[in-house]
Amino acid sequence: MNSRNHQAAPWRHVSWRLLGVPVVFLATAIPALAQYSQVYDALEMDSEILGSARKYAVYLPPGYETSERSYPVLYLLHGAGDDQTGWVQFGEVQHIADKAIAEGRATPMVIIMPDANTGIRGYFNDATNTWRYEDFFFDELMPHVEGRFRIKRQKRYRAVAGLSMGGGGSFMYALHRPDLFSSAAPLSAWVGPDSGEQYRSVMRRWGNEVADISDEDLEAYVARHNAVKLLETLDADAIRSVRWFIDCGDDDFLYEGNSMAHIVMRQREIPHEFRIRDGGHTWTYWRESLPVVLEFVSQAFHQY
Repeated sequence: MNSRNHQAAPWRHVSWRLLGVPVVFLATAIPALAQYSQVYDALEMDSEILGSARKYAVYLPPGYETSERSYPVLYLLHGAGDDQTGWVQFGEVQHIADKAIAEGRATPMVIIMPDANTGIRGYFNDATNTWRYEDFFFDELMPHVEGRFRIKRQKRYRAVAGLSMGGGGSFMYALHRPDLFSSAAPLSAWVGPDSGEQYRSVMRRWGNEVADISDEDLEAYVARHNAVKLLETLDADAIRSVRWFIDCGDDDFLYEGNSMAHIVMRQREIPHEFRIRDGGHTWTYWRESLPVVLEFVSQAFHQY
C-alpha cells in the first residue's frame, strides 16, 4: 500500500506541475491568437433564385472571435475569370487588410467576396432575366451574410468595391441601389456595353448566346447596365449620396470608360475621387489600390 502510494506521488507531482504550464500558456496565448484575422474562402449557401449552391469568401478582422461588437462590411468583387478566391489568393486581402487596420488607416471590417464565375459570368441579371445574379446578391446573399456574421446593416456601414468585371459590378450596384451603400470603389472597371450588339458580342465571347430578346429591349437593358449612361441620366442627388473612388491605370485597356465616367461626374457636379496611376490591368496594380480603398471606405464608417 505504501509502495503504491510512493509510486503514485511522483506521478501526481509531475502531472500537476506539467499541467500548470499549459494552463499558464493557454491563458496568455488564447487572447493573442484571437487577435489574428481569419479568412474562409469556400463557404457556401443555397440560392433559390439561381437554383444552385453559391460559394463566397469572408475576411474576419483581428479580434472578431473575442468581441461581441458588430462590424461594417465591404463587398469586394472579383474580375472575369476569377472566383471568390481571387482577392484572397492574388489580391492578398488578408495581409493588406491586416496591415491597414494595424496602421490605423482602415477600421476593422468584415469583407465579403462572392463568387460570380459559376454558370454565367457577371454580377447582373442577364438580358432575358433567366440568370438573376443581381437579384441573388441583394435578396439572398446580403441577408445571408449579414445574418450569419456580426455586420451592421445600415447604409453608412456598407461599401462595395471590385476590379474589372467586379468594378462594373461596383458601379452598377451602387447606382442601382444608392440607398444601400455609403461608398463605392470601382477599380479598372468595365463600365458596361455601349450597345446591344456589343453586349451580344461580349456574351458570345463568354460562351453565353443572347437570344429571344428584341433589339429594342436589348438597348433598354444596355442603358440600365452602362455606368456612363446611368451617371448621365439618374437623379444626381441619389448618386451624390454615395462616396465614389474611381481608380484605373494609364496603360489599362479600360482607361477610356473610366475617364468618361469621371468627365460625366464632373459635368454633373457629383463629388468623387478619380485616380490615374502608372500601371495596367494587373494584380500588381490592384494590390496597390486595395489599401487606399480600405482607407477610403473607412472614412464613411468613422464618426468625425
